Amino acid sequence: MKTLFLLRHAKSAWDDPSLADHDRPLNARGERAAAQVGAYLARHHARIDLVLCSTAARAVETRKRTMAAMGAPYPPVEHERGLYLCGARTLLERLRDTPDTATGLMLVAHNPDLHELANALTGSGDHGLRHALTDKFPTAACAVLVFETLHWADLELGAGRLADFVQPRKLS
Repeated sequence: MKTLFLLRHAKSAWDDPSLADHDRPLNARGERAAAQVGAYLARHHARIDLVLCSTAARAVETRKRTMAAMGAPYPPVEHERGLYLCGARTLLERLRDTPDTATGLMLVAHNPDLHELANALTGSGDHGLRHALTDKFPTAACAVLVFETLHWADLELGAGRLADFVQPRKLS
């Protein structure tokens, strides 16, 4: 089995109009939300062996705060510019290239790509969670999908079971 954690970056700051979109940092609300999600994942014994993360500042900061809240041991991280607003198909192709030594994989990226990917991969799971995921993929939310496969290369659309959908506003 493989477990995929799809983490959308947390709320970013818009107060510096001179910054490019790629360089926008988290705002205070985003910082808190990323830590809340990390603490939730730690309480639920999330096991992450590898993190793929967009190079956008808000994604990197989200990853750092989430991992810090989860605590050690920290998994290896691959920061990739190609995960920045690249489309759901590109994200899926990247997931399929993941080494099978990673059982738990976290992808930190952006909407609309993550929302589209999560919905395309989800084929089963709790009705309420699936409805919430279909409706919206808010900032700092994390969809946890489980696949009955041994190889990331075999990831199929509709083959994932939505095991959890963590939304920061429901954690406070």
